Amino acid sequence: MSEFLKLDRLTLGYGDTVAVEALDFAMQPGELVALLGPSGCGKTTTMRAIAGLMTPLGGTITLDGRDITRVPPNKRGVGLVFQSYALFPHLTVFENVAFGLRLARVPRVELTQRVDKALASTGLLHLAQRLPRELSGGQQQRVALARSIVVEPKLLLLDEPLSNLDARLRLEMRSELSRLQRELGIAMIYVTHDQSEALALADRIIVMRDGRIEQAGTPDAIYERPASVFVAGFMGFENTFVIHNGLLAGIAPIGFEVRDAVGLAWRPHAVVLGQGPHRGTVAGASYLGQVVEYLLTTPLGDIKAEAPASAPRHQAGETIAFDLPEASAVRLPRA
Repeated sequence: MSEFLKLDRLTLGYGDTVAVEALDFAMQPGELVALLGPSGCGKTTTMRAIAGLMTPLGGTITLDGRDITRVPPNKRGVGLVFQSYALFPHLTVFENVAFGLRLARVPRVELTQRVDKALASTGLLHLAQRLPRELSGGQQQRVALARSIVVEPKLLLLDEPLSNLDARLRLEMRSELSRLQRELGIAMIYVTHDQSEALALADRIIVMRDGRIEQAGTPDAIYERPASVFVAGFMGFENTFVIHNGLLAGIAPIGFEVRDAVGLAWRPHAVVLGQGPHRGTVAGASYLGQVVEYLLTTPLGDIKAEAPASAPRHQAGETIAFDLPEASAVRLPRA
């Protein structure tokens, strides 16, 4: 399958500060790719360059076989959904969605048909004459989506579009985005710092750090087989250790053979409490419903552990044994 979008040694910056350096990345038609990483990692900067909102310091951007590196934003065939929705408060839902088509001087009959289709696909047709202030946050997000897809872009960029919604609406909008992406078959780049959103939505995840790609792969590969200490920590392996001369955190013997790995990682639920070769002091306990989350202060550093809520509780200040079992360890090839 041919490459639909390709970034070739893309370098981006603000003044003398380089934010993204020599980035290489490609995606296929109809693919949904998540750019995932903490604030300041370069994911939004990369998205802005693809949209044409900033000029690269170097490298090229190719979309559907066409070099768009210096093409104006409105000539790229790229749609953008902003984090803030950026709706016109004085325009109805219909007119917000129609705005881009009116700028392009689309004939009235075609404009109405395309706007109605976009509103129907996002479940907004019955709200066409309402103003943004009369809508819920989820409905406003749907208007922003409809406004982007009505211009029939080749590529749709979404900049943390669910961050302003509450937890329930985020779940609903995830399903809505997945449905739209399947029905429209449009390629999407989804920028987020939320691991659960990336795992739920993406065909492929690109984890970024300090303007570079730390790891790229399918959601299950990123979640189950992180390639570095950074990716492991970002994907929920809250207990990560670099191996020093066969010692865990330079202190304790590992207790099992480790090959081709510079680090080890365990998720909190994999830590065994009440038995094992290590000792720690309970610094805090949080009841989370089905589980209790513990923070242990240990010679290895802080350890996060989880136990079923039905298990005997451990109190703050209590010293307990714990184990980091080999069967649950993930070996990390890069520090």
